[in-house]
Amino acid sequence: MRVLTLAPALLLLAAAGCASTATTDRYATDMQKLAEDCAAQGGILAPTGRQSGRPNTDNFCKLTSATRLPRSE
Repeated sequence: MRVLTLAPALLLLAAAGCASTATTDRYATDMQKLAEDCAAQGGILAPTGRQSGRPNTDNFCKLTSATRLPRSE
């Protein structure tokens, strides 16, 4: 009789486990947004050498067209 009371709980756990696998890849989404924001500033995304699992900590925007000299127009 105890098996019959555990069956619904096991079914619920199995369904909950399958539901969590349908999420999107958040790291790739955040990485893409960082790359787009960096490119809009005139830079490229470069790795920091860290591996924290957070794109904004693992990378920085390296400005390729930055200068301290004033532009002459």
